[in-house]
Amino acid sequence: MKINDWDDWVRSAAGEYLLNWEQTKVDQLVADVFGFHAVQMGLAPLKGLQFNRMPNRWLGLEREDVQGVDFVTDFRALPFPEQSLDLVVLPHTLEMHANPHFTLREVERVLVPEGRVIIFGINPLSFWGFRHWRDRWYIRLGAQHTFMPSQSELIGLGRLKDWLSLLGFEIEQGGFGLYKPALKSEKWLSKFNWLELAGNRWWPIFGDCYYLVAVKRVRGMRLMGPGWKTAPIKPLNATASVSSLLGEPTQKS
Repeated sequence: MKINDWDDWVRSAAGEYLLNWEQTKVDQLVADVFGFHAVQMGLAPLKGLQFNRMPNRWLGLEREDVQGVDFVTDFRALPFPEQSLDLVVLPHTLEMHANPHFTLREVERVLVPEGRVIIFGINPLSFWGFRHWRDRWYIRLGAQHTFMPSQSELIGLGRLKDWLSLLGFEIEQGGFGLYKPALKSEKWLSKFNWLELAGNRWWPIFGDCYYLVAVKRVRGMRLMGPGWKTAPIKPLNATASVSSLLGEPTQKS
């Protein structure tokens, strides 16, 4: 069966394996990122901002049929003013979008100078990356079964770093994780637990998943501190007013 959505896929055994690792990692990454406004774009099952302490935190999606979403928008046109967000979390968001570079440009637009973006992606140079490439090839021959969401376009880490560099971002940290083969059964996945320690030590760059934390740098700009933020930021929606869609800014717990 073709799976076209990450929110559905993470309910599988392999998806839970991925989600648990990413949840642990993102909780560590966002804990010490400070500011006023943070947004997670995509993958509702991941609570990417639950350990962040910013007063205003939102979950944005491109679909409406998900519980807990704060606003719905096209990720190429975010409903925020320029330089208004302090943190953006992109869990596999770029892989699932038809125009990932445009989405990243939009993230650069809404981030404040020294704002951060946290990106999670599947490593093409891994067990999972090879399986996904093979499945995509089989689909062209009429196959109906895929390991990961079939619409995903995997983005290599080197390519992503080039995009970020062109947009003025500086890589702050990054890494790999998950070294088990592309298996759907929890029973079979558990048989390869030993690969976690071995892979992290001997072939870390071939981890199934990677993460990056990048900082937006603006040359020649003098930061004035938090006092310039005189009004709260609220995401706007083209089809509904802010009051009817969001009410007051929500805090994820």
